[in-house]
Amino acid sequence: MTPTTTADRTTVTATGNSPGALGQRPVRGFLLGVPAALAALALSACGSPAGNQTAAPASGPAPFAWFRSGPAPAGWQPLELPDTTAVLAIPPDAAPVPGDPGSVSATVTAPDGDLQIYLNATPQQGDESLANWPEFRLAHLTGENAASASRLQYRAGMGFRGGTGSCVEDTYVTRIGAHKYREIACLVAGTRGSSVLVVATPADSWDRFSTVLQQAVDAYAPE
Repeated sequence: MTPTTTADRTTVTATGNSPGALGQRPVRGFLLGVPAALAALALSACGSPAGNQTAAPASGPAPFAWFRSGPAPAGWQPLELPDTTAVLAIPPDAAPVPGDPGSVSATVTAPDGDLQIYLNATPQQGDESLANWPEFRLAHLTGENAASASRLQYRAGMGFRGGTGSCVEDTYVTRIGAHKYREIACLVAGTRGSSVLVVATPADSWDRFSTVLQQAVDAYAPE
């Protein structure tokens, strides 16, 4: 894994009214500040099955075959959750931004101000579990700000540094503006408790930014 550069890497954070939720901000659209269009990205603390969701069967390589837990690349900055349940690593060109109480978030913006990637970690707050995580996550998205959500791949029993996690990769379309995003969302259990990691980017930017999102997942450290 290599460090990101300002030209090639960008991160996006969003915040909401419930821990780990991005969806409660005023509707603004993706290019204006912290968008409600990104809201569902970190919607992990609350929500119940609802809305239009589909599960896309995995094909090809094993789910999350790229996953290799380990230290963050040189120059990355650690952001520890206030309850000390986990540490989120963000690339050098990411800037921490205010979020929900108890959560940590960071964004990277393009020179024209566009938000390109989102990184967020928050303590577990709802009924999510390692066993029900993919269903819970998609239901939470569609129960809040997403018109539809589709699972791309899922893997349980992932060995993070200091804990075990379940991760789902999905795409979703926002109700307002029909913006499409692609995310990796993980529920990770450590010795001090469980937390949720969400990393995301506009779906049409996935090929450009997926590597840095994967690096953030690799480096996530439950405590």
